[in-house]
Amino acid sequence: MKAAVLHEPHQPMEIADVATRNPGPREVLIATAYAGLCHSDLHFIEGLFPHPLPAVLGHEAAGVVEAVGSHVTYVKPGDHVITCLSVFCGECERCLSGNPSTCSDTTVKLPPGASDRLEWDRPESLHGFLNLSAFAELMLVHEHALVKIRDDMPLEKAALVGCGVMTGFGAVNNTAQVRWGETVAVIGCGGVGMAAVEGAHIAGAGRIIAIDTNSDKLELARMLGATDAVNPLESDPVEAVLELTGGGVHHAIECLGMNTTAEQAFNMLALGGTATIVGMIPADQKISVDGMQLLRGRTLKGSSMGSNRFRIDMPRLVELYLQGRLHLDEWVSAVITLDQINEGFADMKAGKVVRSVIKFD
Repeated sequence: MKAAVLHEPHQPMEIADVATRNPGPREVLIATAYAGLCHSDLHFIEGLFPHPLPAVLGHEAAGVVEAVGSHVTYVKPGDHVITCLSVFCGECERCLSGNPSTCSDTTVKLPPGASDRLEWDRPESLHGFLNLSAFAELMLVHEHALVKIRDDMPLEKAALVGCGVMTGFGAVNNTAQVRWGETVAVIGCGGVGMAAVEGAHIAGAGRIIAIDTNSDKLELARMLGATDAVNPLESDPVEAVLELTGGGVHHAIECLGMNTTAEQAFNMLALGGTATIVGMIPADQKISVDGMQLLRGRTLKGSSMGSNRFRIDMPRLVELYLQGRLHLDEWVSAVITLDQINEGFADMKAGKVVRSVIKFD
């Protein structure tokens, strides 16, 4: 099969011939239909987060089951599925306490360098990525890394649910638990931020303030439910939000992964408000907040993949899309081939797209 292989940070990925072994007892082989280009992948391409290389990246995908292992009963060949990096065991303390997105079992959620699912005819090991490696024509995954969905859900939109939609929508509804009538600011209107805007709109937020330097993305955010738009190139976003709301928002959702924007999210809160940090802040960066503000009831918290219970949440997101309540068609800026993956990431870095999606034959 063909796959995009990252050899070194800051270098183009190579389209190479690779292979994957047959499914083990609890594994599923999937023919990848579509894979989204996510900003999290770009972080690894740029070396902001360490990972063993060479590796096949990609973690936002949907496809069709090709084969299953001997112990798998949840899916069968021909089923349509969405994959998710939040692999769960169902038995550890995190899973049993209702937090499967942070499952701690490394026998199912393999740490970097542990996966042996990819092979090629070169001496160095070819590493998997986040238990998925979606930038390949086939994915071999644990049975708890996927969810079965309706056959009438378009797979190019289903792929977006696998990360961007789940992360942003879940951050609003699962992590922050926004209630109807509350005010919400969303910092960063890429794919995850757009999902946060839609999640806040569906939750019934009274006011949704979209914050981004890209005017086209702000316009799209308004179409998807934002009531106000703030461009940091034109005004200080904290001051603008405080002025618009008369004292701050109940919730600020940070979707960029920068310490400066995380601090802005905290500083634009009303008394008792919560800043939920969704973006991947590089490991060497610190966040500084005024300690006295914590005593005034303000909260700073993180969100991992939208605090998802993906086998429950993703089918519900599919239903919202098919009912016309969750809008995803507007997200897809480009449908590309695997050979165009490096150009796709260049467009992402330049801010030209909300989401590019790879279509596999």
